[in-house]
Formats: sequence, C-alpha cells, structure tokens
Amino acid sequence: MDGYTLETYGERIAEVYDQYYPEYDPAAIQVLAELAKGGKALELGIGTGRIALPLMQTGTSVQGIDISQSMVAKLRAKPGGESIKVTMGDFSDVNVDGKFNLIYVVFNTFFSLLTQEEQVRCFQNVTSHLEPGGVFVIEAFVPDLTRFTGGQAIRGTHVTENEARLDITMVEYDKQVLTSQHVIFTGEGIRFYPVKIRYVWPAEMDLMARLGHLQLIMRWSDWKKNLFTSGSRMHVSVYGHQENPE
Repeated sequence: MDGYTLETYGERIAEVYDQYYPEYDPAAIQVLAELAKGGKALELGIGTGRIALPLMQTGTSVQGIDISQSMVAKLRAKPGGESIKVTMGDFSDVNVDGKFNLIYVVFNTFFSLLTQEEQVRCFQNVTSHLEPGGVFVIEAFVPDLTRFTGGQAIRGTHVTENEARLDITMVEYDKQVLTSQHVIFTGEGIRFYPVKIRYVWPAEMDLMARLGHLQLIMRWSDWKKNLFTSGSRMHVSVYGHQENPE
C-alpha cells in the first residue's frame, strides 16, 4: 500500500468512524475506571473519544494522544470533547507531561505501530509515564492465520438493501503485517478505507512488556473478566511495573 503512514487510517476513516463503530462495551468503561483508581488516565490513540468520553463521565481525569487531526476534530465536536487534553503525535513515543495511574490502548490500536521496534518502544515509554502501582491495559485480537488462503482473505462484514461492506486483507507472514481495505459499496459509489497493522501474539506482547520493565498482572478474554483460554479470540491484558527489574 504505497504512501501509507500512521496518519492514513484516521484521516481517511474519520468521516464515518462513529457511524461504523458507534458502540462500546459498558464493561470496558467500568474496568478502566476501576483500574484508574480515581487518578489520571491516558488513552493512546484516543480518536473520536468513543471510550474516553464515557470514561470521563465516571469521574476519571482523561487525557489522550493521537496522530490524526481529523479524528480529534470529531472528538472536539462532541459534548465534553473540548475539555480533554490531547497531545498530537505518534503514541509510541507517549510524548506527554506527567504520570498516570492508567494508560490504555483499545480496539487493536496497539497494532497500528508497524514494527516490533516501535511496539517495544511504546512499552518502554509507557513505563516511564506510569505512577507507582499504575497499569498499562491493552485490548487486542488474538491472531488467527487460518482465515487466510494463499496469504489473503476476503470477508463480508455488513449487507443491507443499500450498502455492502467488504474487508480485503493480505498478510506478510515474515513481518506479521496485515494490509487491508475496508471497501464500502453504495448506490453513490465505492469508498476505500485502508488500514495496515502489525499483529502480535500475547506471548510476544508479554516479552515486549518485560523489555520495558513491565510484567503481566492479569489477562482476560473480554472486559467482563472471563477467563482467557486457548480458544479466546481477543484479550484484555493488564501490565504493571516489574517487582525486581534487572
């Protein structure tokens, strides 16, 4: 996908993001509020505020970081959005002042960092911005490579009498990179929303955490804290400071 940058996804999809992803799991807000313990929270990839705004309503002080001006503009247009401090930039650098009880990244957004080096750097910088006893929470899918045939997959995600949506994806196994197009067909024409991610298995993520002097505290299969098993399709992983970092 020539010309794809960290900004591409957000800048292209901002206009329809809240239309296609309008919902959130209320259990996620409850868990994040519990983990923040009344302190400050930082969302990596805050986007349109789909999680940050309801989290703020629990009394949690929320800040964010994002690289897409268009996504943040959508946040600013919502009630309460103007009051959230957002730092513009690449969240692998976590370029913000202060420390936080909770830093979190949800909806597979951690995978938008396209190299292992960037992902490790994210953990390292998160560590430097966590209060003692603070936690880093990641929500992400568990990779399932069985859905690819010949390194590619096509999946219909939504069909109505007026619209059809397809996800077309190719995988680079050596880099663990997925290159996709969300293709929307309507009577007005065809629209393309590109996305590129580097997937990570939970075990690799745990090793990245160790390199950043964090350790896995708990892992669930969903925000309702159900047990994570070999059959889980997603995970919510909570990391904290290592007790005895080398």
